[in-house]
Amino acid sequence: MGDPAGIGPEVIVKAWLRGHLHEVGQPLVIGSAARMVDAVRRFDTGKVLKVHNVAEPETTRDDIDFAIMPVIEPDHAPDVSEVVEGRVDGRCGLASYRYLATAIDLALAKRIDAIVTMGLHKEALNLAGVAEPGHTEILARRCGVADSAMMLYLPPEPGRHHGLGVVHATLHVSLRQVFDLLTPARLDAAIALAEDSIGPFLANSDAKPRIGVVALNPHAGEGGLFGDEESRLIAPAVERARNRGSDASGPISADTLFGRAMAGEYDAVVAMYHDQGHIALKTLGFDRAVNVTCGLPIVRTSVAHGTAFDIVGKGLARPDSLESATFAAAKIAAWRRSRMAADAS
Repeated sequence: MGDPAGIGPEVIVKAWLRGHLHEVGQPLVIGSAARMVDAVRRFDTGKVLKVHNVAEPETTRDDIDFAIMPVIEPDHAPDVSEVVEGRVDGRCGLASYRYLATAIDLALAKRIDAIVTMGLHKEALNLAGVAEPGHTEILARRCGVADSAMMLYLPPEPGRHHGLGVVHATLHVSLRQVFDLLTPARLDAAIALAEDSIGPFLANSDAKPRIGVVALNPHAGEGGLFGDEESRLIAPAVERARNRGSDASGPISADTLFGRAMAGEYDAVVAMYHDQGHIALKTLGFDRAVNVTCGLPIVRTSVAHGTAFDIVGKGLARPDSLESATFAAAKIAAWRRSRMAADAS
């Protein structure tokens, strides 16, 4: 559900009513049943849906009635039935953290196939005493992995652009920290994660992914006039990747790379920091973009938008990104199953 005071409940109801979520699997909600009941009352104008509390994911069935929305509400999550929507609240921060933790644990135990997350509010998490600033960091710690990253993925739109994944070498940090965090190890990991994570979305599953690595400085440093990170860090990382057999290119200036990638020259891009990758992809397809956490033992995707406190309750939230994230999660889960079956044979 994400933050219960955000647009998560509204978006879930709208996506459920479209019916597409059931085309790829059996959806269930982990969050506040009271908030979902309220969202159904307000946004299900046809009075179709009924919220059912369930204790375990196994209690849902493949043939369950579309009109029944199963909701797992963790026992240790705080009561958020009376919180004011659109406001930062530490109770919501703690609740959203515990919804996520429950989902992670169920996925690690292989009791669910994938997690699709709605937006968290970073200030609310902080008020709740959660050390991590967002989903990616919480997932990495709870899954016990060191090398994880976020890929922002935009599905292809025929006649307009090719699909593209963007992996970030650094994420939720200030710009001042980016220069210190761009180490050879971090760049190597980001390129490898991009190559691995874009695999499920390639039209030819046997093709080698084409990876474009973005420069950090304007004009790729202009031969050292605007910085030496390109020659000192990024170019050597690209060379190491190519020596490992990757089809990686760079560093390439950001003001040209994204256009070339959307024209089909690259399958994935490695961006150096959060906004460098997010602005380009969200400008092209905000409503359809999907977050994918790379390097985890479980499948997790997310909507590309946040809690949207400014529009919560107004009926303006769109379910497109949630649908895209759900389809992407199903595709990744199926791809992993096929790879495991191939390895076993």
